[in-house]
Amino acid sequence: MVKEAVEQGAKAVVLPESALGLWGRTTERLWSRELVGLDVKVNGGAAVVDPVGYDNVMMEIAPEGSRILYKERMPVPASMWQPWTTGGAHAHFFANPVVEFAGFRVAPLICYEQLIIWPVLQSMLHDPDVIVATGNGWWIGNTNIVAIQKASAEAWASLFGLPLVMAFNT
Repeated sequence: MVKEAVEQGAKAVVLPESALGLWGRTTERLWSRELVGLDVKVNGGAAVVDPVGYDNVMMEIAPEGSRILYKERMPVPASMWQPWTTGGAHAHFFANPVVEFAGFRVAPLICYEQLIIWPVLQSMLHDPDVIVATGNGWWIGNTNIVAIQKASAEAWASLFGLPLVMAFNT
């Protein structure tokens, strides 16, 4: 899909939350190798595991390598963020409200963050150029959760007069 987007003129591609799976050196090499010769930056969702849990992230991938672009500030309480135990998602409440991606100041919102006030308001205080909202809806079955997230992201973008880029898998 990324190569098809580049063939159609895309210089930046946004993939959904979790689209890249578990991120590590092998995954990085695979993506960097596949992007060689392409003039593109990819923003894709992944999980970065450490000894006590994991970070739900947006990765920036280019032919020359990758970097963690964004660490989720507000993972879903109980199902992801479990501060009473090890193994859950880390919450970075006050970190990275705006990130640079493909020449734009991006307000990143992963999944649950699109539904709550804090991440959005924190990002808006830093004057972003665009909102990038991603989500992972394959697991929710026949519900309207993704539709609600999309409507919420659209409302935030409209309220603050910003363009919106969305990527969801269902």
